Amino acid sequence: METIGKGLRDNFDWALFGTVATIAVIGVTNLYSATSASSEALSELYIQQIYWLTLGAGVAVLIVAIDYRHFERFGYIAYGVGIVALVLVFLVAPEIRGSQRWIKIGNFSLQPSEMMKIVLIVALAKYLHNDPKTDGRTLKDLVIPGLILTVPMALILAQPDLGTGLMLAFIFGSIMLLTNLKLRSLGALTAAFVISAPLTWTYLLKGYQQDRLTSFWNPEADLLDSGWHAHQSIVAIGSGGLWGKGFMQGTQNQHRFLPDQHTDFPFPVWAEEQGFLGVALLFFLYIFLILWGLKVASQAKDRFGAVVAVGVSAFFFWHTIINLGMVSGLAPVVGVTLPLFSYGGSSVMTSMMGIGLLMNV
Repeated sequence: METIGKGLRDNFDWALFGTVATIAVIGVTNLYSATSASSEALSELYIQQIYWLTLGAGVAVLIVAIDYRHFERFGYIAYGVGIVALVLVFLVAPEIRGSQRWIKIGNFSLQPSEMMKIVLIVALAKYLHNDPKTDGRTLKDLVIPGLILTVPMALILAQPDLGTGLMLAFIFGSIMLLTNLKLRSLGALTAAFVISAPLTWTYLLKGYQQDRLTSFWNPEADLLDSGWHAHQSIVAIGSGGLWGKGFMQGTQNQHRFLPDQHTDFPFPVWAEEQGFLGVALLFFLYIFLILWGLKVASQAKDRFGAVVAVGVSAFFFWHTIINLGMVSGLAPVVGVTLPLFSYGGSSVMTSMMGIGLLMNV
């Protein structure tokens, strides 16, 4: 116990804690408003969110108390466990809304693909920590890291879960780019992505995923179906004005025009009720969180810690950018949550694990 207490005193980051706590409190408050006009079951989700945040905080504290070099030692073991969990999804997970993603454990549902984001970061950090190469990485140097990415990404896309699959790819790309990837190699990867896009569209994307992309390119084409989410979200954000309509006074939310307002679309509820000033506050908190993570990376004692901090920062960056982009019509709707703001046990736990790793580094 004395060792744990010393670890917490040495590693506790009050600036990071204050930022995360503020986002979480705002998120729970917003969740209460977002579900206030819904069914009784949904209207109590904010209580479950508090439970998840409390549990996540406990996990973060435990992670902070453990020397992060232990995570480096068990990085590949955690990766293997994560792959097994992704395979189990196809064997035991029920099909919900056309996909298999959640494993039921008693009254709880675990989404292994969410946890895989942190596991991937740790596995890549372990590999790069043991890699003696110091100059720019070529395509040949990306073969093994690419395989570390490809296996879980393929399993996740098969669920199908396009949003989480893209998140893994973006986290991987950010880590590689910020750990000395040659520009020529980056150009080659970009070209390969562009060339493979038609094949991805034809053979990998499901019909509803294609509809989401086409509705992004032409949002007015099908407002009552594939374009409904983005259209109602944009209306809600725009109607907030400078000051907002007030807590629990947003008409798009209260009249239940906004779909999935507690998971993928909580931001439009906040924007409609709190206006531009509330949006600016939330933006500031996320920007500070991401920049603080990069600051931690720059001060890390070794390569493993630096890569972990970069990966966690990329996790929060891409989650925030993609979610805000899709709810404001700047990106397709791909089912990516807003960290610590959207409802979801696996999402909250993954975010808090990342925060714990940042504090530890």
